[in-house]
Amino acid sequence: MFEKQAGLMANTPGINSQRLRALLDGVNTFGRNPQTGGYNRVGYSDADMAVRSWFLEQMRADGLAVHRDPVANLFGRYGPADGPCIMAGSHLDTVPEGGAFDGALGACVALECVRAMKDVGFTPATAIEVVATAEEEGRFGGMLGSQAIAGVVTAQWLNEARDADGIRLADAMRDQGLNARDALDAARPPRDVKAFLELHIEQGPVLEQAGIPVGIADSVAGVINLAVSLLGRANHSGTTPMNLRADAFAGLSAVGQAVRSINAEHGGERSRITIGKVTLQPNFIHTVPGRADFIINIRDTDPGTMAALAQAMEQAVRDAAQANGLSFSIEEQSRMEPVRLDGTLVSLLNEEAHRLGLKTLTMPSGAGHDAQTMQALSPSGLIFVPSRDGISHAPEEWTDWEAIEKGAQLMLSALVRLSAIAAD
Repeated sequence: MFEKQAGLMANTPGINSQRLRALLDGVNTFGRNPQTGGYNRVGYSDADMAVRSWFLEQMRADGLAVHRDPVANLFGRYGPADGPCIMAGSHLDTVPEGGAFDGALGACVALECVRAMKDVGFTPATAIEVVATAEEEGRFGGMLGSQAIAGVVTAQWLNEARDADGIRLADAMRDQGLNARDALDAARPPRDVKAFLELHIEQGPVLEQAGIPVGIADSVAGVINLAVSLLGRANHSGTTPMNLRADAFAGLSAVGQAVRSINAEHGGERSRITIGKVTLQPNFIHTVPGRADFIINIRDTDPGTMAALAQAMEQAVRDAAQANGLSFSIEEQSRMEPVRLDGTLVSLLNEEAHRLGLKTLTMPSGAGHDAQTMQALSPSGLIFVPSRDGISHAPEEWTDWEAIEKGAQLMLSALVRLSAIAAD
């Protein structure tokens, strides 16, 4: 499917690192918190929509044919106006108080690749579409932008999806002049997209610890989020005997203590279980907690293992509730199945890295990315660059520019190779 054209690679254009850095700096003028150094461009916030308008104008200024779809995905097309495309990019939204690189770097690298092609007069035979996807960070429990492109969203989910504060997706989109129901019209036919490529920071420590500049993902872990409530009885902390308490926090603590043993018994090297969001009520120093609400986040690249972990964690909740005199509820808040990325693209990326003299590591992704959703539509590939100390989703997030240049050059070489031959 992805043939190598003789003589093409000798004329591969080069990444302009200074120009790429200026583009990323421009994105990061939006949503920055000067007190924390973090970035706040949560999906469908004012800052998120503002950076989209700005990025669209950057692509327009570069002479790309631009458009915005019904969920605010942005596209900039370079090459033939008709026919299939090679799509490349990532997202512009952030988690609350997120870092400067997550998502935004991939969108900027895709645009820089097109700029580099234009610098040397390279015109692709198959069009390249730079994409900046919407709402990837899962404010509403999914990856709406790429899910809409791939045609895997449902009317029921669009109507029911809410964020952690109870705000409906439909209302958040309406406030930005969008209609959630129109997401069903954003799907691209499979024939429209020949391949999808994404560059992203690793968001973990593996590449840095191994001293390897580029990772190539062969799979993306699935995710199950279980919303759990433990219901006890709020009471005075000084007058309620220990043996007469129905302490919701004690139940939560028991569930937390079970995580490591469950992961060891039912999981493997690629398994992850996290309790990352907790609310206690009434959350007062002199009161026994009467209610604990929390999310259990379960990840693995194998669907059977992921299901076994979820079942074991549900049993841990039941056991903790019984031991502490609590009632409970468990609701599956969201689920994304594990995805194996296109093996041919993995090989192509490794070939191009070898040609460039780059050492690579083929690896799974523990974090979710647009590439996993896009794989349902077209062959998809995912390039990683190292994260310093493995930190992401935090103001301290950082990737050295020397590593960024290598990953970006690999992306450029792959896009040249993929687009140099006219699609069938």
